Amino acid sequence: MTVFNFTVKDMLMNDVTLDEYKGKVLLIINSATECGFTPQYSELQKLYRRYSGRDFTILDFPCDQFGHQAPGTNEEIAKFCTDRFSITFPLFSKIEVNGDNADPLFTYLKSQKSFAGFDPAHPLTKTLDDMLSAANPDYKNSSEIMWNFTKFLVDKGGNVVRRFEPTAGFEEIEEAVVKLL
Repeated sequence: MTVFNFTVKDMLMNDVTLDEYKGKVLLIINSATECGFTPQYSELQKLYRRYSGRDFTILDFPCDQFGHQAPGTNEEIAKFCTDRFSITFPLFSKIEVNGDNADPLFTYLKSQKSFAGFDPAHPLTKTLDDMLSAANPDYKNSSEIMWNFTKFLVDKGGNVVRRFEPTAGFEEIEEAVVKLL
């Protein structure tokens, strides 16, 4: 079983089989348009522009499960991403990443890589830790996605090799992508 065994929905609700990405390094993210991490779209687009010609792509799945920070329709989300951040990497249909209605792709991703820990130097880490600890004191031992802009790095064979929490620095992410290319 690899990421390439899954079928997902694009923004127009058409089926997309992920095997069309065989041979590419993937960064699969759950995103939100009204989150404190939303400015990461700029860094993600830079990363995509820099390496898309070298068998790399980003697959973006909006998710409204964290503070209802991804409101709107698929069309509204796509318009926001292109108008505000000039996103050119693939955007997919809004999904759930945790719970009974979690998209099977994200259930698989979480089964491969559990919570990786927040960067202690990031300014939002304390806020996230306080909030998540109040809801679940043992959240750090979970495979659940904790917040928007969690990223899973997938090698050219479809294997999940790393998970980055939203506080991870883009230098670290870029270094990991380049190693797989």
